[in-house]
Amino acid sequence: MYKFPTSFSSMSHAMTLQPVMIIQAFSFKNEKDQMFGCRTKVARNANMEKLRNGYLFPEISRLELEHIEKYPNAKLISLGIGDTTEPIPEIIASSMANYAHALSTADGYSGYGPEQGNKALREAIVKAFYKDLQIQDTEVFVSDGAQCDITRLQLLLGSKVTIAVQDPSFPAYIDSSVIIGQAGDEGGSGRYGSIEYMKCGPENNFFPDLATTSRTDVIFFCSPNNPTGHAATREQLELLVKFARDNGSIIIFDSAYSSYVQDDNCPRSIFEIPGSRQVAIEISSFSKFAGFTGVRLGWTVVPDELLYSNGFPVIHDFNRIVSTCFNGASNVAQAGGLACLSSQGFKAVNSLIDYYMENANVLGEALSSVGLQVYGGANAPYIWVHFPGSNSWDVCKHILEKTHIITVPGSGFGPSGEEFLRISAFGHRECILEATARLKTLFL
Repeated sequence: MYKFPTSFSSMSHAMTLQPVMIIQAFSFKNEKDQMFGCRTKVARNANMEKLRNGYLFPEISRLELEHIEKYPNAKLISLGIGDTTEPIPEIIASSMANYAHALSTADGYSGYGPEQGNKALREAIVKAFYKDLQIQDTEVFVSDGAQCDITRLQLLLGSKVTIAVQDPSFPAYIDSSVIIGQAGDEGGSGRYGSIEYMKCGPENNFFPDLATTSRTDVIFFCSPNNPTGHAATREQLELLVKFARDNGSIIIFDSAYSSYVQDDNCPRSIFEIPGSRQVAIEISSFSKFAGFTGVRLGWTVVPDELLYSNGFPVIHDFNRIVSTCFNGASNVAQAGGLACLSSQGFKAVNSLIDYYMENANVLGEALSSVGLQVYGGANAPYIWVHFPGSNSWDVCKHILEKTHIITVPGSGFGPSGEEFLRISAFGHRECILEATARLKTLFL
C-alpha cells in the first residue's frame, strides 16, 4: 500500500481550515466596523452558523487557485469538481443561438413563459425518459437545474420533517437541510444529530441496510451515486420503495447521472419500480447529460398520486412553490433542451456520454494497475478510490502537490467518505491520458 509522507497526515483539513476562517471572519468584522461605524440589529440565521466550513466545491476551487499561485508554470489537470469539458453539439448550440437571435425580431420575441416549463419540452422529457412509465407532462416541472430544485423541495417540505441521506452523498442534500433547519446540531463525529446517515460502502455493496435504518419523513437517494459511482440495481430500488411505502416516507430520487447507466439491471428512473408513484419525487438535469453545466436546465417529476398524510396532493404545493419562487427556465435554454431530445440531438449527446465513459474506463484501469482499490466508473463518470488508513484531504493535497492533479476528498461527501477520493472522468482525452501517466508514476 502506498505510504503518504507524515507531513500530509499530521492534521485534518478541518483542523487546518478553521483557524483561517476564524481569522478571516474576525478581520472582516473589524474592517466593516471601522468602515461603517455601525451594524444592523438583525441576528444572523442560526442555521447558517451550523454549516461546516464552506461548501465543498468552492473549497476545491480555492485549493486549485492556491496551487496555481504556488506553481504558476505547472500544467494543472482538474479531475475534481466534475464540470463537463467537451463542446455542446453544434445542432444544440445552433438551436439556442437561433432562438436568441430571433428575440431581436418582432415575430421571434418572447417574454415570460410558464413557470412549469415549455409544454413541448415537458412532453419531450416524458417521451425520452419516462416512456411507458405512466408519467404525464403535467407532472414535469422544468427548472434551471437539479441543485436548485433540491432547495425548492426543501422549502416545500419545511423545517419539521426528518431526513435520511446516503453516506457518502452529494453535499447539497445535507447543507440545504442544515440551512432549512432540519439537521439539528453537529456532533463530534461530523454528523448532524437529526439526520439519518445511511452508510453506503463496499462492505454493503453501496446500498444501505434498511433493516437498521430509522424511519424518516424524507429519503434523499442518488443513483448513480455521486460520489461513489454506484448505480442501484432493480432489486435494491424495489427494497427502497417498499421501505418508503411501509414507513409512509417520500423518496427524493436524484437521477442526474442516469444517462450514464450501462447495466440493464440498474433502472434509470425510480418510476421504473412498481408503487413508486405514491412515494417518490425525481429530480434530474441536462447538466451532465448534455453538457449544460453552464446553460442550466433540469426538471423535477412530482406524480399526481403522491399525497401528504392529510390526503392533499404534493404536486399542488410544489406548483405553488415554483410559481412563487421561480419565473421559469430560460427560454433559450429550453430551446436547447428540445434540440437535445430531437433524434439528431439525442444521438449527439449520447456520443458525449460514451466519450466520458471511455475516460472513466481509462482512469479505472490505470489506478487498478498500480494496486489501488477502485470502485465506480461502470455506470457513472466518477471513480471512487480507496486509500486505507489515510485522511482523504491529506491524500488529495499530496496528489496535488506531487502531480498537479485536482481530485476531491471523500470526506467532503460525508463521514463514510473518509479514506476515499473521488476522481472525475470529465476531461479532454489528452488530459485524462496525461493524468493516468502522472498517477501511475506516483503510485508505482
